Amino acid sequence: MKNLFFYDTDIGRIAIAEDGTGITDLCFEGAAVPRGAAVRETELLKQAAKEVREYLAGSRTEFTVALSPSGTEFQRKVWHCLCGIPYGETRSYKEIAESAGSPKGFRAVGMANNRNPIPILIPCHRVIGADGSLVGYGGGVDIKVRLLALEKQAR
Repeated sequence: MKNLFFYDTDIGRIAIAEDGTGITDLCFEGAAVPRGAAVRETELLKQAAKEVREYLAGSRTEFTVALSPSGTEFQRKVWHCLCGIPYGETRSYKEIAESAGSPKGFRAVGMANNRNPIPILIPCHRVIGADGSLVGYGGGVDIKVRLLALEKQAR
């Protein structure tokens, strides 16, 4: 059973959920939260919220909290590749497709990015169009712009 709790941050209210082993979801304000989760703050959720707040304050560049995303094998492979994008850098969908062993799968990478259940902690905001465009983001392009600017400034 999942636990979830709500936190106020510099980018608005977020919900973070965990399954007892790791963080399973991070939901931006207005997004659907995991069904059936108990609203209960746990030590794991406190740690995740602390790390997200430190990141947003510019004092954290890496996350240590355990992650437990649910997805297909391909999605998990893409999310693993996203976690390998260094802080302050970006990659194109094509580059991620190549890293995931599917060179022509940039559209599938886009779908996996779109289904990322743990944005920020799995940094899908670091993926941009081949032409440098800031294509979609679950929290809105304005939040993507803020996160990329934060990372660029803190480098």
